Amino acid sequence: MVDGHFENRNFSSEEIHKDEYENCTFRNCVFSGTDLSGIIFSECTFDNCDFSNAQISGAAFRDVTFKQCKLLGVRFDQCNTLLLSFNFQDCILSFSSFYKLKVKHTEFSGCKLEETDFVQADLTNSVFKNCNLEGAMFDQSTLEGVDFRTAQNLSINPDTNRIRNAKFSVEGALALLTKYKIVID
Repeated sequence: MVDGHFENRNFSSEEIHKDEYENCTFRNCVFSGTDLSGIIFSECTFDNCDFSNAQISGAAFRDVTFKQCKLLGVRFDQCNTLLLSFNFQDCILSFSSFYKLKVKHTEFSGCKLEETDFVQADLTNSVFKNCNLEGAMFDQSTLEGVDFRTAQNLSINPDTNRIRNAKFSVEGALALLTKYKIVID
């Protein structure tokens, strides 16, 4: 088991040990394109790191916080789901996938989630605070109790998603009607 602080490391060009990282802080590290398969991260914080197109098949994220990270195209749907728990603050998650994941109580704050796949995901009681969801895909998703009040560019079909007790701003609630192609003045 590894614990400690990692700063200004480029794991795209140097090897990261296949191990369990607990209570670690990674600051200004590059994981872009890195194979993180099978690695366990528990109670870790990633601050200003680049995970773009990282391979995370079987990687575990348990109580992990991502701050100001770039996570373009990351396939979270391929990670280890045992005790899966993470939060995202001011991150870029565009083109990433949470397909079929059970990620209840997840907080996305100030994130860019353009074209992100949430199809069949269970996001019960999650929060999308000040997030850009342009082109994000929700279909057969469980969105019960989700807070979308400050989310922008939201498009959800209420007929194909479970939205009971979800919270929307007036503008967001009106966006639920776009599929009906009606005009509201």
